[in-house]
Amino acid sequence: MSEEKYTCHDCGKVLENDEEYMPYKVGPEIYVKCKACHQKDPILKNYQQTEVYSRVVGYIRPVKQWNKGKQAEFGDRKEYVAEDEKGSNCGCSCC
Repeated sequence: MSEEKYTCHDCGKVLENDEEYMPYKVGPEIYVKCKACHQKDPILKNYQQTEVYSRVVGYIRPVKQWNKGKQAEFGDRKEYVAEDEKGSNCGCSCC
């Protein structure tokens, strides 16, 4: 095992140098699971980054494909939620 510290993908535990783990190579990324998490579920799940789509200049495309200026504008955007007459945001009795 190398001196590199790994963190379990599922439980977030920092693995010690002598601890067993299961590596998963997904493209250029390497994910690891500790032995206990691998025994619970050997399938690697929830490892892809979420791709955000939004409208720019009339059509929808992934934000990461926008130029740097448009990405900065997207980061500066604020989302507003309109309140109904009761003052709640979602319209149900929970708010």
